Formats: sequence, structure tokens, C-alpha cells
Amino acid sequence: MEKDDNKLVRRIAEQKYEFGFTTDVHTEIIEKGLNEDIVRLISAKKGEPEWMLEFRLKAFRYWQEQKEPKWGHVHVPEIDYQAISYYADPMAKKRSQETGDKSQEIDPELEKTFDKLGIPLEERLALSGNTAVDAIMDSVSVKTTFKEKLREKGVIFCSIGDAIK
Repeated sequence: MEKDDNKLVRRIAEQKYEFGFTTDVHTEIIEKGLNEDIVRLISAKKGEPEWMLEFRLKAFRYWQEQKEPKWGHVHVPEIDYQAISYYADPMAKKRSQETGDKSQEIDPELEKTFDKLGIPLEERLALSGNTAVDAIMDSVSVKTTFKEKLREKGVIFCSIGDAIK
């Protein structure tokens, strides 16, 4: 029986994943785990001010004191919080290659990903009129639309990361 189970598992593991896709976007991913050093690293990567780092550290310390809820008649496996990476940046390579040009162009592979998800930004904007969109992938805002047009009207529209700065 065990041998048959292994055959089934192997056959399933070796077949092509039919419910999604992968994306070929260079992404900077930090090491797995969560501690104060990781919180500091994430805050530094986001270029956050000191007050935001202190807020994050206070929240992290509070989270550490919490106990996981036990749900009646629901058996949820214990979460290994140290087996998760908490920051991924698909724009890191582009930012490191920029030479002062802060254009809103995004990686063509990233655009393909949004298309696969059914979110073609430019087409959606054309259909919806004057709608501002902040496209987020992983941990990072990759494109914000209508910033200039809104700025002309006195509206500041940006990602939460930019707003914090």
C-alpha cells in the first residue's frame, strides 16, 4: 500500500501544475524567518523613517506575546513562522540599474504577470476612465497610475510606502 501511495505522490508531483503559472521576474527575497533584525532589514529596504521602524518593532514585540487561537472542531496545523520569507521585491533589479530616471515603466515580465492575472493596467484604465491604480506585487508597489493628473488637482495618490516616507 505504501509503495502505491508513493507512486501516486510521485506521479502528481511530476506533472505540470495546471491551476496557475510561474513568472520569470527577478525578485530579491530576504532570508526566511522573523525576528527584530528581519523587521529592521525590511524597514531599511523600504527606506522608512525611524518612527515607522519603532512602530514595526513595537507591533512585532506585541505579536510575539500573542497565543495562537484554538478553534473548536477545526484542526489547523501549527504555523512555522520561521519558514516564511516576509519580503520580496520584484523591482530591486530595476532600481539598482536606474541612473536617475524615475520612469514609471515596469519590467515587461511583470506586465505579462498582471495580464495573466487578468489585470492589464493600461486597458483597464482606458475602460474605467480616470481611475488611479497602485499595482502591488509581493511586498512592493510596482506602478502607480494617474499620479501627475491627480497632482494637478491637488490630490496626492501613492503607495503606503511612499506615503510613510
